[in-house]
Amino acid sequence: MSQSSPSLPSFMHSPQATPDADADADGTSSANIRYKGTRTQVVAAGAFAGLFSRFCIAPLDVLKIRLQLQYHSLCDPLNAPPHSSPRNNPAGVLQVARNIWRHEGITGFWKGNIPAEGLYLSYGAAQFLAYRSMNQALDALEQNTTTSSSSFRLPGTAKSFIAGAAAGTAATTVTYPLDLLRTRFAAQGTEKVYAGLLASLRDITHHEGPAGFFRGLSAGVGQIVPYMGLFFASYETLKPALATTLPFSLLPFSSGDALAGILASVLSKSAVFPLDTVRKRLQVQGPHRAKYVGVAHMPAYQRGVRGTLGMIVRREGWRGLYRGLAVSLIKAAPASAVTMWSYERALGLLQDLSPPPPPLDG
Repeated sequence: MSQSSPSLPSFMHSPQATPDADADADGTSSANIRYKGTRTQVVAAGAFAGLFSRFCIAPLDVLKIRLQLQYHSLCDPLNAPPHSSPRNNPAGVLQVARNIWRHEGITGFWKGNIPAEGLYLSYGAAQFLAYRSMNQALDALEQNTTTSSSSFRLPGTAKSFIAGAAAGTAATTVTYPLDLLRTRFAAQGTEKVYAGLLASLRDITHHEGPAGFFRGLSAGVGQIVPYMGLFFASYETLKPALATTLPFSLLPFSSGDALAGILASVLSKSAVFPLDTVRKRLQVQGPHRAKYVGVAHMPAYQRGVRGTLGMIVRREGWRGLYRGLAVSLIKAAPASAVTMWSYERALGLLQDLSPPPPPLDG
């Protein structure tokens, strides 16, 4: 008897690996996301997944950014900035949340949401399309280099890592200005740096030039290459493993996809978090740096990624690179779960709704 109810449409459950399932030579199932959907379906499903995920995790994103932008010497815990207000002192997650609620209201948890929604929508579409396209390019490379005497074939995990790294690089570069705006709006307190989205575009262009929209890009790309490579390699490995392992194979509504996303996210996010902290701190540099919440006593970082890494370690200790890691994992794990689950469901729905191919003549 089948594990999946025949009354459920296919988008409500993931294909299960069976002995009769089509597979690649290296044993990977065609159910892997790199082989599913047309270009249009992948773009639409990726955009929806990004949009839906962002709305769900926006408050955690604001908390993470506020924590990452706090400056305080961890090498000398007594060396707190003099006469600083409680809002500018290092705080735990709950204290930061209380401060936002007290001083900015519930809408403070969705600060920067307009550029962030645009970021997640465009990032999701670009990421999944680039991931699919890169896998197709690697498949074509394998076919073109295969001869009767020798063959070139990447293991499935290596292919997922390379394609994920390329997808993350492309999506990050294309959407980086939106990421920078998201960070700056989320870092605003009651004192507004920018009155609105259009005002921020005019201000950055006038005071910082076009390059101002790409502050910290090298740190972003340096972070995203290993992060997305590890994420997709882990996800593509964990998903079929969970689908055939009790009790995970019995989870309803393809919850195994969400669980694979959580595990892959925790692994990859922990590995690259220091570069994410560097990126956030570089993004708030500029003429209005002192106006952001928690940034007033932060030094100016003007020596790029390596210089910023070194300065954080010297002044705050190694723990300074991991400020906000806990809330980042709390945010990243459900975000990845929601993203991958909604992407797989949206893609399955689009495939269900697409007309069947015409019958072959003859």
